[in-house]
Amino acid sequence: MMPENKGLSIFKRIQFLFLFIFFVLFSSQNALANAHETSHDSASVSNTEHHGAAAGHHEEEAFNPGKMILDHVKDAHDWHIMDVNGHAVSVPLPVIIYDNGLHMFLSSKFEHGHATVESKGNFYKLHEGHIYKTEADGQIHLDAKGVASNVQPLDLSITKNVFALIFGATLLALLLINVGNTYKKRGSGAPKGFQNLIEIGVLFVKDEVIKPSVGKHYARFVPLLLTIFFFIFINNLMGLIPIFPFGANLTGNIAVTMVLAIVVFIVVNFSGNKHYWKHIFMPDVPVALWILLIPIEILGVVLKPFVLMLRLFANITAGHIIILGFFSLIFIFGQKNIVAGYGSAVFSVAFTLFMSVLELLVAFLQAYVFTLLASLYIGSATEEHHHAEEHH
Repeated sequence: MMPENKGLSIFKRIQFLFLFIFFVLFSSQNALANAHETSHDSASVSNTEHHGAAAGHHEEEAFNPGKMILDHVKDAHDWHIMDVNGHAVSVPLPVIIYDNGLHMFLSSKFEHGHATVESKGNFYKLHEGHIYKTEADGQIHLDAKGVASNVQPLDLSITKNVFALIFGATLLALLLINVGNTYKKRGSGAPKGFQNLIEIGVLFVKDEVIKPSVGKHYARFVPLLLTIFFFIFINNLMGLIPIFPFGANLTGNIAVTMVLAIVVFIVVNFSGNKHYWKHIFMPDVPVALWILLIPIEILGVVLKPFVLMLRLFANITAGHIIILGFFSLIFIFGQKNIVAGYGSAVFSVAFTLFMSVLELLVAFLQAYVFTLLASLYIGSATEEHHHAEEHH
């Protein structure tokens, strides 16, 4: 007979599997609905720009998978939930514009880019995710390359990624503060529940990543590196849950990864000892080679955080693009044959489920790799060299 605990464990795994499949199916329905809305919006913009076309002539614009995917991985001024009877249901976010003074209103006034908003005598319109200043008619002027030439005011809005950043940072702070308070109350007793789970992650990162990579001065860098690890990991996980307030592509936004890389760059170079700077500006090679090696070393100082920025951005964004690419197959095949569309739907959902499980691993690996490389860079800047003493 199966032990009670083992049976309960299997039940929980099955329950989690069904919940995860629900998330994937909800995500697919949401993406397909969004794709339909994107196609409809594109057709509306096209009809507006070509208003002089002959009356009665209407041709439905073909599904554009590239545009649908880009619309999902980039930032937005509202949080799309789903489509109901052809109407988009979304959570409006605050729009804050500085244009000879502050202009504040909710993004719902844009009506998903179909309406022109008047504020203090100025007119603004949302086009391709950007806010442009227009005349009262809301006309967006496009050049030969299809790029809008209207003036763009300074946009300080609380966008989807900004909201996700605030929400993720708040959630992370609440979780870790709660764990810290539990430690104070429990004292030296064994951790339990969620506290035990967090402690496993903290000890792993501290003992297996930070300590061996940084060296004996590791203790003062532990708070920063642990914060970076959990910030990336939690936001990676939240990006995989397709339900508000989750689902934002925060760590796939190059501005976010750039700030993380800049923080590492500042810490590394302000913590560097004399051996670190000597290796850059006075390397242990013949002086004649300094003219070649010094520019290379300086370039390496800049390239290290640049690689950190690109690696996290590219890997997270690539995962979202692959999943959305599988969704696009349903429309691509369904445009030609409805049976092929249903067949591709089964194929797409199966591969999406596989990719979503793989993305759970990637969420951890990218946080681990970023923290590991940051630790190695800090370690190389703070290590004490004894090569000359060992030689003597």
